[in-house]
Amino acid sequence: MNLANRITLARIFLVPIVTIFLLVNIDMEPLHIGSYSISYNQVFALLLFIIAASTDGLDGYIARKRKIVTNLGKLLDPLADKLLMAAVLIALVQMEKLGAWVAIVIISREWAVTGLRQIALLEGSVLAASKWGKWKTAVQITMIIVLLLNNFPFNFIDLRIDLVVVWAAVLITVYSGIDYFVKNKDLIPVST
Repeated sequence: MNLANRITLARIFLVPIVTIFLLVNIDMEPLHIGSYSISYNQVFALLLFIIAASTDGLDGYIARKRKIVTNLGKLLDPLADKLLMAAVLIALVQMEKLGAWVAIVIISREWAVTGLRQIALLEGSVLAASKWGKWKTAVQITMIIVLLLNNFPFNFIDLRIDLVVVWAAVLITVYSGIDYFVKNKDLIPVST
């Protein structure tokens, strides 16, 4: 197994660890900065999430740079991304930091585009990530980080950046999903 695939597998193995840190309450005094507080397990989960999310670009870069792109990597990389995002979004819903409808919209778009990619593979083509898909990923990661930081440092000036990034994530997620389907409508069989 090559280095890029090992990095992807590491991301998959981080998913349950991040989720455990988010959902299991460690009996410790939270970290306080003035009126701001955050639990240590949430800090650990945030750091692990950032590490896991950053490996998404790293594994692809290494695979292309070293010319070690494999079918296993093509399968595991998007799976790892979706597992990480879905797990953290569901945990944020459980923590009451995110509305369930937001998680449903984001996860539904991910699986719908995955289905479209599978249809493309059956037709012998590969759907590359679009610029909107890349923006979507960046905005979703930003949203999760802001939510895990409890809107820090913007909470000190009563600026609801968390609401802004949630709405930005929803809008760009929906738009990028529509963009994939419109640009690849020829892949969708139409009955006559």
